[in-house]
Amino acid sequence: MPSDASPILSLRNIKKSYGPVQVLHGIDMEVHAGEVVALLGENGAGKSTVSNVISGTVSQTAGEMTWQGKPYAPSNPREAIDAGVGMIHQELLLLPHLSIAENIFVGRYPTKGGRIDRKKMEDEAGKSLRRLGLDISPKRLVQGLSTANQQLIEIAKALTLNARLLILDEPTAALGGDETEKLFEQITRLKSEGVGIIYISHRLEEIRKITDRIVVMRDGEKVQEFESADIPVRTIVEAMVGRSLERMFPSLPEPSDETVLEVKGLKSGLGHFADVNFKVRRGEIFGIAGLVGAGRTELVRAIAGADPIASGNVILNGKDITPKSPRDAIRNGIVLVPEDRKQQGLVVQHSIAENIGYANLSKVSKSGLVTSGQVHRFADDNIAKFGVKGRGRQNASELSGGNQQKVVIAKWLARDPKVVVLDEPTRGIDVGARSSIYEIIVGLAQQGVAVIVVSSDLEEVLGVSNRIMVMAAGRQAGILDHSEANDVSVMELATA
Repeated sequence: MPSDASPILSLRNIKKSYGPVQVLHGIDMEVHAGEVVALLGENGAGKSTVSNVISGTVSQTAGEMTWQGKPYAPSNPREAIDAGVGMIHQELLLLPHLSIAENIFVGRYPTKGGRIDRKKMEDEAGKSLRRLGLDISPKRLVQGLSTANQQLIEIAKALTLNARLLILDEPTAALGGDETEKLFEQITRLKSEGVGIIYISHRLEEIRKITDRIVVMRDGEKVQEFESADIPVRTIVEAMVGRSLERMFPSLPEPSDETVLEVKGLKSGLGHFADVNFKVRRGEIFGIAGLVGAGRTELVRAIAGADPIASGNVILNGKDITPKSPRDAIRNGIVLVPEDRKQQGLVVQHSIAENIGYANLSKVSKSGLVTSGQVHRFADDNIAKFGVKGRGRQNASELSGGNQQKVVIAKWLARDPKVVVLDEPTRGIDVGARSSIYEIIVGLAQQGVAVIVVSSDLEEVLGVSNRIMVMAAGRQAGILDHSEANDVSVMELATA
């Protein structure tokens, strides 16, 4: 990029207020053709608001933008797309009852003779899917697809826009190593074609791989800009949180010899995995790693009674409790914090107190009647205990991702479970909130709870697990002790 090249997008003194609350404080930012600019910050720093202003979802209160040298102020996303600006949102926005191809082209279906040209639509959708290494028919309904595959479809949708600027908000949050590399290949190709990219992610190591410059936000302000991505992760993190961060992962406790959970010869009733065997001890954090599609989520859903089991046993404290439903698992003391907290973990339009109360009705009722006062007192205790930044009467939808995750964890831990299963516990969560989630996980183990953690983040599963089971293509590839597990040994098993 020539040093005198004009930016394709320029933001000058962008401010945004909601009533008396100002959420953006004079943001200045530029993006040039053919460069990737990382936009970093903790949840609530203002990254999404900046992205929404650029993509036409919200309008700024003050300040000016230029796009390709001309004034730019889209009043809705359609205007931004027509101008050549596309955005992939962190939250999946697919329509489950439409096909993949229909989702990719929704609102802009190709036509022929006044009718939708389905062949062209499906051919173009198929090309975008193959570019991302997704071997799946574009005619298939979105309903039932994994979170990772839905994320890839969102990315495929963006690739068909022929946009000159793409905003990618946590595009790899649900992706494994192979899928992430395929995405990076497409980003490199788009860069070579002169497309500018704003890249938002909490995976800081990938930021160093794929981006050219870094803009850091904190509390609605741009606090630092690095002209190169070759910056130590610690330096980036400290700019984001505004303080020195000594250590990301807390010290792991030593588990006891007592087995709490045993899984014997477990086979999925849906064909996702077979012959899985492992034990989890009291006070142990048992990690489950593997590439997307390896069967990790399906395995823990079966253990938690959410997916059917064809054969095998789930044994808790020496007793066979193989669950036929989530109710069975919960009653016996096994709880699951799912990977999609908004769709499966929370009723987001209900209050924090109500969400915590739903999982603990026996504790918030008197003589079989649920009282509002009891619900709020119970919730307030757990809000304080788990450091949720919110009030009991506040809707869960108003919380940051990290605080939503704390609410999901809080509602289940209030039941004093024997086994806690966390599927992608820090997906889409900033580095500061991650640290507090890790403290909660380790705290559970210290209290003697058996903990299972599923994660696509290799650094995370290595940093927080006493032992790691690696899955590959629906089978158990091996179990590694903490002392012998590293990124190489895990990936060798995951790809075997």
